[in-house]
Amino acid sequence: MALPLITDGLFYAVSIPAVILLGVSKSGFGAGFGSLAVPLMALAVTVPQAAAILMPVLFVLDCMGIAVYRRDFDGRLLKFLLPFGLLGTVVGTLLFRLLDAKLVAGIVGIFTLVFLAQRVLFPPRSDSPPPPKWLGALLTTTSGFTSFVSHTGGPPLTAYVLPLRLPPVVFTGTMAVFFFFINLAKWIPYGWLGLLDLRNMATSLALLPFAPVGVFIGVKVARRIPPVLFYRFITLGMLLTGLKLVWDGFLSGR
Repeated sequence: MALPLITDGLFYAVSIPAVILLGVSKSGFGAGFGSLAVPLMALAVTVPQAAAILMPVLFVLDCMGIAVYRRDFDGRLLKFLLPFGLLGTVVGTLLFRLLDAKLVAGIVGIFTLVFLAQRVLFPPRSDSPPPPKWLGALLTTTSGFTSFVSHTGGPPLTAYVLPLRLPPVVFTGTMAVFFFFINLAKWIPYGWLGLLDLRNMATSLALLPFAPVGVFIGVKVARRIPPVLFYRFITLGMLLTGLKLVWDGFLSGR
C-alpha cells in the first residue's frame, strides 16, 4: 500500500528549499535562515501542519549537529538556557490551540527587526557588559514557546546569545545542543495534539534526503569564513526571517 503523501506540486516547490535552508542553518552557517522554513512551507499548508512535517527532519538534523559540534558548546550557558527553553515549550503546549500561529510568527518578526535595528543604531562596544540574566530568561522562554508553535525559536535566543560574543563554533555548538533538547521535548506534546499523523510523517520522509544537502553546504562554508563575516550572515538571516514573519503575520492576505 502506498504511503499517503502530500502530492501538491506547490508544497514541494516551497518545502524542498525550506528543508535545505534548515540544513544550512543547522550546520552553523546562516543560523537565522532556519526560521524561514515554516513560513515558506506555510505558502502551501497550514503552520501547524508544516511544523509537524518538519519534526523528523529536525530530529535527523539535530543529531547531525550534535555529532559535528559535540565538543564545541558552552556547558555553563546551556545549564542556564535549557530550563527556560523547556518552560517555553510547556507554555506553547498549553496555549497551542488558543493562539493563531501566524500572529505569533508576526510578533516574533517584529521583535527580530527591533533587535536588529537596536544593534545597527546602537552597536555594542567591545567593553559592553553581557545582557542581564532576567532578559536571557525571558528571551529563552520566548524561544521555547515560538519554537513549539512554529519552529521560529532561533531569533529570540539569538538576540540573547549573540551579544555574548562567543567564538563562532561555540555559538553554533551551543545553539545545536539547545535546540536538540527543545525539539526532542516537542514529540510527546505534538502527538498529544494530533499533529503526528501518517500523512505528515510520510511526507517528512520524502523531504528528509534534502536535509543533509543543506548541512553539507553549510559546513563547507562555515569553517572557511572569518568570525566577522560569519556573524554578518547570521544578521542577514535574522533580517530576512523578521521581514518574512512580519509579512506572514500582519500583511499577507491569507
